[in-house]
Amino acid sequence: MPSILNTTDINFTKDFESLLLTKREADQDVDDIVAKILNDVKNHGDTAVIELTAKYDRLDLTPETLAFSESEIDQAIEGVATKEREALELAAKRIRNYHERQLPEDAWWVGEHGEGLGWRWGPVEAAGLYVPGGTASYPSSVLMNAIPASVAGVDKMCICAPTPGGNCNPLVLLAARLSGVKNIYRIGGAQAIGAMAYGTETIDKVDTITGPGNAFVAAAKRRVYGNVGIDMIAGPSEILIIADRNNNPDWIAIDLLSQAEHDKNAQSILITDNAKFAKDVVGCIDNRLKSLDRREIAKPSWENYGAVIITKDLDEAASLSDKLAPEHLEVCVENAEEYSKKIRHAGAIFIGSLTPEAIGDYIGGPNHVLPTARSARFSSGLSVLDFMKRTTLSKMTPASLSAIGPAAALLADSESLEAHGLSIRERLNQINSKAKDS
Repeated sequence: MPSILNTTDINFTKDFESLLLTKREADQDVDDIVAKILNDVKNHGDTAVIELTAKYDRLDLTPETLAFSESEIDQAIEGVATKEREALELAAKRIRNYHERQLPEDAWWVGEHGEGLGWRWGPVEAAGLYVPGGTASYPSSVLMNAIPASVAGVDKMCICAPTPGGNCNPLVLLAARLSGVKNIYRIGGAQAIGAMAYGTETIDKVDTITGPGNAFVAAAKRRVYGNVGIDMIAGPSEILIIADRNNNPDWIAIDLLSQAEHDKNAQSILITDNAKFAKDVVGCIDNRLKSLDRREIAKPSWENYGAVIITKDLDEAASLSDKLAPEHLEVCVENAEEYSKKIRHAGAIFIGSLTPEAIGDYIGGPNHVLPTARSARFSSGLSVLDFMKRTTLSKMTPASLSAIGPAAALLADSESLEAHGLSIRERLNQINSKAKDS
């Protein structure tokens, strides 16, 4: 059974703290395995990647077949139904339009002493995009990773998408084509992360790696960080819904199950100020679980990690939400837009009862790669900025160096960095000497 908490209960604080500390990552300690895989890829390149793919994905490859050929991509996407193609094209258009608004602006100004100051933004040169496969493959994840990279202006993009047993979702290839990605490798797991981080004879090294994956992928991204950039270490998915009694309980139930069906370790939480509504939602979930296609995944997720919290009022609900800092937050209350301004910590907020989280997974526009495990307290979802870097700019003139240089030299002396001070004073001496001569 899911946890049922009430803020008026004497043990609520203790029970809520236990909910916050619940560990939902896979129990298996994969780090040692991942370390060996990464070391093999680093030292043996294509050979290691091919052997590991045969072992874990039951797929025999050669250096020539690591990537899909253009003809293979063409043939696969020819079979995509028109309605699916149009839906994917609409999603790509909306995601691109949203992310184009994220492009930062360069800046340059002249300070009070005539010095030039500013910054400029530029893309990384190469990005590696991981797309999950196995029990489910996600063309939406291709769009969510590749389009921001494309908008940022990344020159080289590649995708690694596992194809266990050689099975490939044509929509994944179509999404890559729509996003402008030409190199699509049929490999996955830690070996794919290693290949993109270190490079092999066939796969070029990238500058940053983004995209969600299983525990092996997450552990690999953690290990290669520093050698390359990464977006985040994503854990199991989660959703929090704040809802009042003026909602359809079945809608809320389905929304909670929409995350539970992702993963047995996913978490779905309802916060409401109405005990009867909470009971109705739980009843609807029980009923839906009788027929849901992925009930073997959704049921243990709901029973092991699901929670219902009954609060005194909706202000208390907002406070608890910020402590949970959920990946996805649905706000289904009266005056939802105004209420959402009370929320400080959430990866993505879906405002109003007509905005289910699932719309954001596919076609809303904002990115669905979001911080999990309460990391929304200090991080954001994937964006164009994850594929860009800022370079600061400064330019001194004789007048500006004369004005601020002495203070800089003094600070250098206070830190016992003689050469720092000298590099400034020698220039000031020359400026002063020229001023005397004139």
